[in-house]
Amino acid sequence: MAAQQSFDQPFYQSSYPTEFNQQGQGAPGGTASPPDYSNFAPPATGAGVPPQGPYYAQDQYAAAAQGPGQYTGSIMQPEQPGGAVGSTGFEDEPPLLEELGINFDHIYQKSVSVLNPTKPADAHIMDDTDLAGPLVVCIVLGMVLLLSGKVQFGYIYGVGVLGSACMYALLNLMSTMGVGISTVISVLGYCLLPMLLLAAVSVLLSLQGIIGTVLAVMVIGWCSMSASKLFVAALVMDSQQLLVAYPCALLYGVFALLTVF
Repeated sequence: MAAQQSFDQPFYQSSYPTEFNQQGQGAPGGTASPPDYSNFAPPATGAGVPPQGPYYAQDQYAAAAQGPGQYTGSIMQPEQPGGAVGSTGFEDEPPLLEELGINFDHIYQKSVSVLNPTKPADAHIMDDTDLAGPLVVCIVLGMVLLLSGKVQFGYIYGVGVLGSACMYALLNLMSTMGVGISTVISVLGYCLLPMLLLAAVSVLLSLQGIIGTVLAVMVIGWCSMSASKLFVAALVMDSQQLLVAYPCALLYGVFALLTVF
């Protein structure tokens, strides 16, 4: 009898009446009457009313019943304050050229300052030490020399790197403020602009003569004076422009030799 009672007890304990615990259960020879469903009414369902019953999770319908100001996001993608989920917008993003450090206005100002060595240089002109301009100047110089049958890309790169390292060490010994390697590379690269004119002339006529020598000396002086002017203005080295111009002239003399020969 005990085994029969344990068998008749349902496996899942719930508050719903079953046909096994109705009247007549366990009575000797008794018959179990069917359950009375006359008083059973289905739960009211509709707009905003979740289904009732122990088999429904009430918390999953709580977000739908809440007002518009409540949190309805997902745990994997939380709601961001002040906007929709994942909406960042491109209005707050900086321009691509600004992220790359390319400013055409600064490039134009530096180019004008180099091409006009008599114009006083601004002390803050080298605060933005971009390397895009010097890179373009070196590539253009190599391409112009290539038109005259001279493949000098490797020499331009090697002389530029070695000269920038030497000028970096020299300027840090001469000035009390100190200078960064990016500033040195930027100044020396921009001041190669007059050398492009000499390279363009070498495409049209040979510079191995008196005319070529005079033009090369003029371009070397032009480049060295522009570079020393920018260095003196950036490092506040008053009355030391000629001292800075001398090593610059040696460096640009090597570029002139690559252009002439």
